[in-house]
Amino acid sequence: MVALICCGLTAAAQNSIQQKTSKAFSTRATHLLGFANTKSDCSGTLSIEDDSLQFQQTGKPGAKVKIASVGDVFLGAESKQVGGLPMTLGKTAAPFGGGRVVSLFAHKKYDTLTLEYVDADEGIHGAIFQLTKGQGEVVRNELIARGVAISSHPGQLTKESATEARHETK
Repeated sequence: MVALICCGLTAAAQNSIQQKTSKAFSTRATHLLGFANTKSDCSGTLSIEDDSLQFQQTGKPGAKVKIASVGDVFLGAESKQVGGLPMTLGKTAAPFGGGRVVSLFAHKKYDTLTLEYVDADEGIHGAIFQLTKGQGEVVRNELIARGVAISSHPGQLTKESATEARHETK
């Protein structure tokens, strides 16, 4: 009887310890701008570990922000044309308007993740990351699970505007 009670208490204690320790999360990302001591438009790893969000370039020290200091998270969906000059020339050379068909397949979609955070000196900052399609929502959900309160609508994903799409093809 006593052994049964001890086993029950041990299982409950282990369960509560497992809930308090969160798994680390990481994904490949491009830092567009915003984190201190990090170059703009560089690739690296965006990770969430314990109470910090960190971006680290390969072989360089990472930039960290405490999750508690993150004030808001915004998601966006973007697309950009891939292929450069050769693709543009191919679209131009395609007969009977075939270049438009090529354009349908020459776009890559990705997510943008924008963070609003407060630094140690109470200054408000922002950081923007580019992630593969679908990863932005995963990172946002991970931040929500770790206590970030988001003021925007949770299902809101901003779409690119028509002007952005026009400027992108020029």
